[in-house]
Amino acid sequence: MAERPPITDPFAVPPMPPAAARAPRSAPEPHVPSLPVAQLAHPPVVIDTRDAYLEAVEALSRADGPVAVDAERASGFRYSQRAYLIQVFRRGAGTFLFDPPALESFAELQAAIGDVEWVLHAASQDLACLRELGLEPSTIFDTELGARLANLPRVGLGAVVEETLGLHLAKEHSAADWSTRPLPASWLTYAALDVELLLDVRDRIAERLADQGKADFAAQEFAGVLAKPVAEPKTEPWRRLSGLSTVRGQRALAVARELWLARDAYAIEVDTSPGRLLPDASIVAAARAPLTSKRELAALKTFMGRASRTQLDRWWAAIEAGLATDDLPAHRGSDESIPPPRSWADRNPEADRRYRLVRPLLQAIADSLEMPLENLLTPEHVRRICWQPPADVTTVGIAAGLAAIGARPWQIDATAQTIAQAFVDALQEPVAASEADS
Repeated sequence: MAERPPITDPFAVPPMPPAAARAPRSAPEPHVPSLPVAQLAHPPVVIDTRDAYLEAVEALSRADGPVAVDAERASGFRYSQRAYLIQVFRRGAGTFLFDPPALESFAELQAAIGDVEWVLHAASQDLACLRELGLEPSTIFDTELGARLANLPRVGLGAVVEETLGLHLAKEHSAADWSTRPLPASWLTYAALDVELLLDVRDRIAERLADQGKADFAAQEFAGVLAKPVAEPKTEPWRRLSGLSTVRGQRALAVARELWLARDAYAIEVDTSPGRLLPDASIVAAARAPLTSKRELAALKTFMGRASRTQLDRWWAAIEAGLATDDLPAHRGSDESIPPPRSWADRNPEADRRYRLVRPLLQAIADSLEMPLENLLTPEHVRRICWQPPADVTTVGIAAGLAAIGARPWQIDATAQTIAQAFVDALQEPVAASEADS
């Protein structure tokens, strides 16, 4: 008698196959070939003696062409913005890493390279600390700004190196504490690569700018960065506290001010970033709380930070000063000249109309030039010309007004006529609205 096949339950759940045989729950990511990683030809060495420094300067002076320059600070760790490492690369000479605290004077380096083009990435971030050391370029090429003008999709140095050179540049130490001594070898490699590739990046970006007809735009922008005056100190820097807008009342503002001043003085004393000692959020929390004693301050859970308890006497003295002072701050600071555009409809309706008409027109110009709007005309320039335009709103008048607030000639040529026409249209807008209503 033939064997009958087994009876199966049509509603039974089939057994799971072995893990190796199961289909993946989702399709695998497509394979993206990895870029070659940028490498150094020689391990970097920090120059921290005068003899080694003078040898490096001699090598740099014998070479030709532009120099790549970078600086590393300890932002977020130290109070000052001084440079703790200076990197310089020149073709034919090599890469040199200088230790500013050990060397102090850089007069010889300035004499050797001061009259040639310096290539920097985001130059405005480094120029101040370089100038503190007596290092001042006569001309620059800013690869970050050039990348913006060339309309590269991302402008961080790592992304620009990938886009222009096809290399992967690791950026894991960008937020390190560069005041650390000795500096780890991996940090030095990172620092050296930042300048070793920069001249090649400069050449690729220069080619793109020339192909797009933007070489003159870039030259004007680079000169503008170099010539930009040092910003005047804020008369009330404490008003930049994050979250201060939630503090209500002049007395509470006085407490916030005194805490900020006490924190700033202590940060200078111990050369530490203020936010590491006492975060802005802690100052705001203390200013908002109805505190009557140091014990209440100590019990305030939102009052945190490295020095929130070790310097409790200091903070409580500041709060007492704020509670007792007759010098109460105004609700709005004197530095707050132009309010944010979101409030213009109520505070300055004419400016609001101008701003609403101008913005899309400027965006269209930026699109046609293939660059970000903020590089066509900075947001600050757009706000200022809209908030308080010149009496003469012809193209000539607008051009003069833009020049007075710092716009470059190429920016004025690209935008003045469009802005002037928009301002004329803004004057007609209320009339058209009232005619429509009638």
